[in-house]
Amino acid sequence: MRKLQISNGLLSAIIIFLVIIADQILKIWVKTNFTLGETLPFTSWFELHFIENPGMAFGIELGSKMFLTIFRIVASGFLIYLLWKLRNDKRYSTGFFVCVSLITAGAIGNVIDCMFYGLIFNESTFFTTATMFPEAGGYGTFLHGYVVDMLHFPLIEGTWPEWMPFWGGESFEFFRPVFNIADAAISVGMIVFVLFYSKYLSTPKEEETTMLK
Repeated sequence: MRKLQISNGLLSAIIIFLVIIADQILKIWVKTNFTLGETLPFTSWFELHFIENPGMAFGIELGSKMFLTIFRIVASGFLIYLLWKLRNDKRYSTGFFVCVSLITAGAIGNVIDCMFYGLIFNESTFFTTATMFPEAGGYGTFLHGYVVDMLHFPLIEGTWPEWMPFWGGESFEFFRPVFNIADAAISVGMIVFVLFYSKYLSTPKEEETTMLK
């Protein structure tokens, strides 16, 4: 029996599609069923905790909201173009395409929030859940939606010893950031890429010129 082979281009499309669908399904479910700040624990080290943020991955804010949204759109477009141009290039391994596809899917997942969530949802509050396509309209305008985060892994919690400078007696938590599936895809893709595929960043200039033609 002939072994079924999936091209790198098709594999990239499948990864991007599945990650975006999973990311958006979870975000929409949380957005329409949780009040802002609500928590649903599953274990002592994992829970869903609904927050929204206007910034980058893991709630980090860098620059204005409009700048961040446009940056995401441009980055997503460039990554899609890169995958398309390299899809038949045998110099690039399947692992390379998997990493770039995860990063691309994560970027697009958060772009969708920024572009459309302000239009299709009303505001989430600490007392009410949001409604999708409310009669009164959304809470924001195009490109000004908030990113929905919910994955929280408080793996270790405790208190710093009293003798420790600056933080003595204060509580600590690892891992504190709340994130989403898109953030996770970006992080996994980037970490694996740096560890195993960063050699592709040092492509000779003459090869780069040929590759991008």
